[in-house]
Amino acid sequence: MILTTTPTIEGRTIDRYHGVVTGEVIIGANIFRDLFAGIRDIVGGRSGSYEKALGSARQEAFDEISRRATDLGGNAVVGIDIDYEVIGERGSMLMVSVSGTAVTVSG
Repeated sequence: MILTTTPTIEGRTIDRYHGVVTGEVIIGANIFRDLFAGIRDIVGGRSGSYEKALGSARQEAFDEISRRATDLGGNAVVGIDIDYEVIGERGSMLMVSVSGTAVTVSG
């Protein structure tokens, strides 16, 4: 499965458009991870626990659009957009949303 943010794929021809596919993943913030992240932010370090959770959520969203594109008969997703939103009471959850157009490419 080819996944790209560009509207075309160099060296490939889009033969068929199958429609928009989306993948959304919502992860809850763990209170202990939040506390540790807050401490790390105070001393200027990076929050490895958040980075790992965010990377995992993003990969799950990409896996979801790949599955949906395959179900529609596509072998690529073009024009991918990635969005992040903090949701829930007091921003207690993070949503990763990925969308694009499922296509069949040749070449």
